[in-house]
Amino acid sequence: MSHATAERRYIAQPARSVAGELTVPGDKSISHRALMLGGIAEGQTSISGFLPSADCLATLTALRSLGVFISRPTETQVRVHGVGRHGLRAAERALDLGNAGTAIRLLMGLLAGQRFDSTLIGDASLMRRPMERVAAPLRLMGAQIETQDGKPPVRIHGASGLRAIDYALPIASAQVKSALLLAALYAQGKSQISEPAPTRDHTERMLRGFGVQLNSEAGRVTLAGGQRLRGCDIEVPGDFSSAAFFIVAGCLAATQGLTIRNVGVNPTRTGLLEILRLMGADIELQPHDGEAPEPVADIHVRACRLHGIAVPEALVAPSIDEFPVLFIAAAAAAGETLVTGAAELRVKESDRLAVMATGLSALGIGCELLPDGIRIQGGPMHGGRIDSQGDHRIAMAFAIASLAASEPIEIADVANVATSFPGFPRLARAAGLALED
Repeated sequence: MSHATAERRYIAQPARSVAGELTVPGDKSISHRALMLGGIAEGQTSISGFLPSADCLATLTALRSLGVFISRPTETQVRVHGVGRHGLRAAERALDLGNAGTAIRLLMGLLAGQRFDSTLIGDASLMRRPMERVAAPLRLMGAQIETQDGKPPVRIHGASGLRAIDYALPIASAQVKSALLLAALYAQGKSQISEPAPTRDHTERMLRGFGVQLNSEAGRVTLAGGQRLRGCDIEVPGDFSSAAFFIVAGCLAATQGLTIRNVGVNPTRTGLLEILRLMGADIELQPHDGEAPEPVADIHVRACRLHGIAVPEALVAPSIDEFPVLFIAAAAAAGETLVTGAAELRVKESDRLAVMATGLSALGIGCELLPDGIRIQGGPMHGGRIDSQGDHRIAMAFAIASLAASEPIEIADVANVATSFPGFPRLARAAGLALED
């Protein structure tokens, strides 16, 4: 990261209300998967509502390097001209995935069954993230993969063929599950992947949309290798993880109500809604009609008095990406909030448990860091300086904290917000936050 990039910051002045209607950008998880599956499908895949973030554009660039022709009539419209399951070709250089953890891990699965070599790298943050949880089960399928001390660069050697796997994930992870499902398309036989808790099922839903037959029930997904994918039309809904910041903002300060339109509300993603409701939140969903693979709704939020709770561990996996902003809600709530079973947060773009605990403490909030969670004592919040450690979700979460703070909050190292939520400061100001970028 350059010195200039590292200096980017937000100044969040105290704000007291949010209101109106807004639309958040397209879902990042779905945009990544639409590009990858479209790339190995036969025929054209048309994607509308695509998220033009740095992460998704890294996936798009990688697929172009692998020989897939992709056009963009507009920023959010993408046409992928699929090359078929065996039509990818070796890239001329290492594939640089920037900050995109989803991209590098899913591409490990997609490229494990190819007959050519590939190398995957990323920015300084991504090069520190663990990759063996994906590499190890892929090796059981016959993939030849090397990591460097468990981290990128990831070197994948061309395989003559993969074998099916019956694998139980030790930790619930949609990225690992999805990587194995992509590899299973190239394996001989029927693969079965089990997970200890439900995780986002975008990959399973989208595979069906491309004509792949699979069975998904009781925490187990079964998929036979060798199936062909057919190009299709995909409409990407608003990203629930992006909407989460404004849902919490509404809980803190939408006395007149706040509406977020056209949000994907896949039940494997919306654990945050259940947690906030347990804390006393006033949230209503207005589902859209239609037969789309992904459920979509408008979300209406009103300000309310939140109270602390012990978060049920069953809700941790379906809300894992939303915990930074949930911790802000907990800091503004009356009483204590306890989160356990969330060790996964330690291996995200940053150690989100530790970085959030440090930031909350800097704002005067009492918290105790636990090995797999955090204990937060809600109370008055003052201002201060926050180092987001280059983590986009932490930077945005502390911007939302300005709705509960009595003094300005300076948030350092915010350049990576563009990896998931381009235009966040503009949208935050439109809703009522006093955010300078």
